[in-house]
Amino acid sequence: MIEFLSKVPLFAKLNETQLQAIDRICGKKTFAAGTILFRENEVGDIFYIVLSGSLKIYNTTKGGEEKILATFKPGESFGELSLIDGKPRSATAQTLEDSVLICLDGTLFLRLLQANFDITKCIMEEMCNRLRETNQHVQDLTFLDSRTLVLKSLIKLANKHGKRSGTMIEIRMGLNYDELSRMAGVQKPVLMQVLRDLHERQILMQGPESMKLDLAKLR
Repeated sequence: MIEFLSKVPLFAKLNETQLQAIDRICGKKTFAAGTILFRENEVGDIFYIVLSGSLKIYNTTKGGEEKILATFKPGESFGELSLIDGKPRSATAQTLEDSVLICLDGTLFLRLLQANFDITKCIMEEMCNRLRETNQHVQDLTFLDSRTLVLKSLIKLANKHGKRSGTMIEIRMGLNYDELSRMAGVQKPVLMQVLRDLHERQILMQGPESMKLDLAKLR
């Protein structure tokens, strides 16, 4: 577990003693695909790290539509914001596939932060990175056209969840077309048109459970 924790962005700069302190408050739990871990506006008392599987974080509009804010893969963490500021969850978290998560109790986690500034600083840096990503996403929605928004979302998924072989990247993610369109910030018909165009140009090859992106042709 120590080796895995050392690769988590929040803890990557910590020494072995500090990682052992974190390991002592960790627990593991398995969740089936489609499980809601917590909902928007609920009180948060657990901080999660993905050990295996994947998840999505999303908001729900008054009309019941989802807006996917982020997806998380093994080694990435989420849910710490509510523990630190004491406010309700800002979004809903749901597993996209069967997943194993490392769960950290909020009370124990906050005690650890109080006793170790290095860990606290790492978390602050990660939160700054996420804020920058959010700001960039808002800017993208303002200035980029629909085709570029879809391409940027596909590349983001490829970077986070893809397996590369030469110039090809295979993306295995549990997002359906509705979820992918919401993540890109475009209407579903627009998404489908862009995907069809990419398929005709042999840039994107779609299968039943995955898609392949040809980086050479994309350039």
